[in-house]
Amino acid sequence: MSWMVTIVRNGALTALQRRPREIASEDVPAVADVADTGPDPLEQAMRSSATRALFECLKGLDETQRKSILLAYYEGLTHVELAARLSTPLGTVKSWIRRGLVHLKDCLEGRHGSP
Repeated sequence: MSWMVTIVRNGALTALQRRPREIASEDVPAVADVADTGPDPLEQAMRSSATRALFECLKGLDETQRKSILLAYYEGLTHVELAARLSTPLGTVKSWIRRGLVHLKDCLEGRHGSP
């Protein structure tokens, strides 16, 4: 009896291994068919108090500092790329970013009561 059970078990395992592992595309619902009723990532970020505080502090920056920081952090531009895009000397761009980040740090620490 155990010999027969072993043969059946091995046959079942072999059958499982031979069947296709991929799922047919018609068995998967299209992305458009799956509705996402939740807020999009930007809305989620805007709802957080930390993000709201950051945006309020960004408003306190001078336009060139704000633009430089946003281009660097949201578009991933390097200082060299920023200098080229803004037609500004590299040292000036570095100063704008450094002073802007110091201002943001001070502003955010003041809002959260951190020392």
